[in-house]
Amino acid sequence: MYRDPVESLEPLHSRPAAIRTLRVGMIGIGTVGSGTFRVLARNRADIAARAGRSIELVIVAARNLQRAAGIVGEGVPLTADAMHVATHPDVDVVVEVAGGTGPARDWVLAAIAHGKHVVTANKALLAVHGTEIFAAAREKGVVVAYEGAVAVSIPIIKALREGLAANRIEWVAGIINGTTNFILSKMRDEGLDFAAALAQAQALGYAEADPTFDIEGIDAAHKLTLLAANAFGMPLRFADAQVEGITALQGLDVACAEQLGYRIKLLGVARRQASGVELRVQPALVPVDHLMAHVKGSMNAVMVKSDAAGLTMYYGAGAGSEQTASAVIADLVDVARLDGVDAAQYVPHLGVHAHAMNALSVLPRAAVDTSHYLRVPVHAVGQIQAVTACLAAQKVPVRQVALAAECSGTGPQVLVLTGPVVQGTLDLAVHALQARNEVAGPVVTLRVEALEG
Repeated sequence: MYRDPVESLEPLHSRPAAIRTLRVGMIGIGTVGSGTFRVLARNRADIAARAGRSIELVIVAARNLQRAAGIVGEGVPLTADAMHVATHPDVDVVVEVAGGTGPARDWVLAAIAHGKHVVTANKALLAVHGTEIFAAAREKGVVVAYEGAVAVSIPIIKALREGLAANRIEWVAGIINGTTNFILSKMRDEGLDFAAALAQAQALGYAEADPTFDIEGIDAAHKLTLLAANAFGMPLRFADAQVEGITALQGLDVACAEQLGYRIKLLGVARRQASGVELRVQPALVPVDHLMAHVKGSMNAVMVKSDAAGLTMYYGAGAGSEQTASAVIADLVDVARLDGVDAAQYVPHLGVHAHAMNALSVLPRAAVDTSHYLRVPVHAVGQIQAVTACLAAQKVPVRQVALAAECSGTGPQVLVLTGPVVQGTLDLAVHALQARNEVAGPVVTLRVEALEG
């Protein structure tokens, strides 16, 4: 049953500051919003003890008011007007969990303009409009918190901002999309091709009916943009990220990687170099004995290399209603504790060193220097030497050469692992290989990531 929103709530100044309840307005009551409501209600006492005061949901905006009423019951007023929640005079913090980048931008900016803190799990919104949003938040002295936007249950933003605050971050790399990791796990464990693994992911609810953002790497790139901003203090440069998904990945390459002692994972990598920052998402080979190679199903994992702490790794669920709610509520607890704290610390690229960090550029694809995997189809087994000779002539270092063990119906396949080489040089070498008579089809290339200290 629809109920009119509260017309007036007790003024904030009428309560003792030490015990004043943090009053929350939420926009969206779908998967994440409903999880947030349930966890807040179930763990109310524990959350209040950790926050130092109660956190109360006082109004919710929803598209479907009847459905929303079935979730929140009689205790929380509902409205169909999200802007009413964003501008309500008695709401302290707005939780935006509706998604999208259009209306959500307007709601968030309106909330900030009215002096409200914002908590969001909307990575697309921040990746695309974050620079504008964070600048507005700094101007108004409010927080925009977004732990749930990056790696769901993994508190990686807090780790970068607080746990590793003493460190100079060298690189961040991770499996930050649960859908693609589930698909890749099925391709390896059950020998499925990409289409069959995707269909299974959709049937089980791990992939959307339109999975484009996930399988094309866009979702991971949104998250990586936020990780890089926190790790390096740089602006949000989603438009400059190099993004490659898994739609073209073949089961044959999954099997060949295993033969060579590697597993293929969709990785987001942000690495600081002297000349700029690598900002890239791509399927890559990871050594089979590396911890990252054993992250299966829809789980996520993030590794950070920093100068003092060294290598650290963070692991947890990459999707889920209450898993995301855990991160959203952790942000609310932070907001509840922030009295007297400079809100600018939550604005990753506008801090003390903003001027220097803004000068960091994103390296172009051709300048990225990594090892590579090549699968070269040839007409005859004896043509391995022609492949290696061509690579040598193109100044590509070769570490390992083998024939694919499983190439039924495809003809002989030469597998090559290179040493470190810049992408531009490798591209020229692949072009030269394709022109040779010995090569029987398209050359497949994937990056190899050691993820070492």
